[in-house]
Amino acid sequence: MGMEMENRQQTKDRERIEGVLKLLRKQAPLSIKQEKFCNDACVERFLKAKGDNVKKAAKHLRLVFSWRESIGIDHLIADEFSGELNEGMAYVAGHDDDARPVVVFRIKQDYPKLQSQKSFVRLLVFTLEVAISSMSRFVDQFVLLFDASFFRSASAFLNFLRGTLKIVADYYPGRLHKAFVIDPPSMFSVLWKGVRPFVELAPMTAIVSSLDYEDSLEGTVGGCTDSFSSYPRTASLRFESPTASLTGKQHPSAMGSASSRFTFTVSNLNSVKPWYLSTNPAPSGHSSRSVVVPTESSPSLIGASPLNARSYSFASPGARATPIRHPTPLQRTPLQVPKQHPRTPKPSFLQSPGNLFSFRKEGQLSRAEKEKESFLPFLRFYRRPYDEMVYRAKMRPPLGGLTSIVYSHVKNHQMNQRQQYSSQSRRFNASHMQRI
Repeated sequence: MGMEMENRQQTKDRERIEGVLKLLRKQAPLSIKQEKFCNDACVERFLKAKGDNVKKAAKHLRLVFSWRESIGIDHLIADEFSGELNEGMAYVAGHDDDARPVVVFRIKQDYPKLQSQKSFVRLLVFTLEVAISSMSRFVDQFVLLFDASFFRSASAFLNFLRGTLKIVADYYPGRLHKAFVIDPPSMFSVLWKGVRPFVELAPMTAIVSSLDYEDSLEGTVGGCTDSFSSYPRTASLRFESPTASLTGKQHPSAMGSASSRFTFTVSNLNSVKPWYLSTNPAPSGHSSRSVVVPTESSPSLIGASPLNARSYSFASPGARATPIRHPTPLQRTPLQVPKQHPRTPKPSFLQSPGNLFSFRKEGQLSRAEKEKESFLPFLRFYRRPYDEMVYRAKMRPPLGGLTSIVYSHVKNHQMNQRQQYSSQSRRFNASHMQRI
């Protein structure tokens, strides 16, 4: 029963594909390149994008043909984008575990202003064509990584992202597996929420931050050992550890507590200003718990600790004249905390109504957590340094430019020479054996 259903479904799919090709040939004869482009997998993607409607899929394919001719995809070569390839603005970083090509975009904010719209679209199409040409036989999707850290304006990056996703949705249907926006400007999330319902590929687009993966970068990520400190672009600012020893000498009557940034010192040499802050690290062996505050010149600091000595230095003379006396452990009484009963929080007017009725099961991840987890396999491609030669090696002729074309001809010529030499040597050996 199951085999019969599968056979019927395959028969229906085949009939739809033949119907689309028949409509295309009826409108105008297809060229050799168009026939090669309209394979079964391509027609199935267009049918799926149009809800298995044969007429809409054929019309969409005809529009794609005219668009590809206007862009001049057959004449795209790497020599046209030598500057962009040198800077690594758009390139194929590698292939994931499922052999899908991973495309990285590091477009700067001023680049669309300096270049025409057609040049920018040609660069985008060239990169996508390189990714498609590097696919294996049973792979038909790619992954896009948008590095938004080069943009200062959220609206400018939103226009760039929407234009790119629209080109992918209209002219490469069914090709996108996942798209990640990395480190966008601060206001991008607010703008993205407003335009998200109107973007066709929005469900496949996720927003992540590279700083959330700081811990994973310190070890091995996906088989690639990358140290977080080796990438100063996104390295976080951390406090340095306090110095263990001090080279200079300090007055024996000055004591204090040290931290990683400054030293708090209480001195008996100045009764008006018994405390001061110093940027020098404190000598080893002193801490805030073992500090004894000198009180020879300021009797009001009896029993004061370095933490409250500053507050008493600003107090009035009457307050400073009264010594501070701390109760002994026997005199201390437990703090009486009034018993509080749990109450139901009142709904806020500014709170979203959806949050009042949102119930999440225990252990269920939120959308942000799912996006963060889904980006982890592609983190190594984002952190991997760009190598122009490695990227050019992925280009097949004629996309690779004159270098790849000449190299392929030279390689074929060398192979032909080797085959001729081997055949001649075999004939010579055979004739020599016959003579013997």
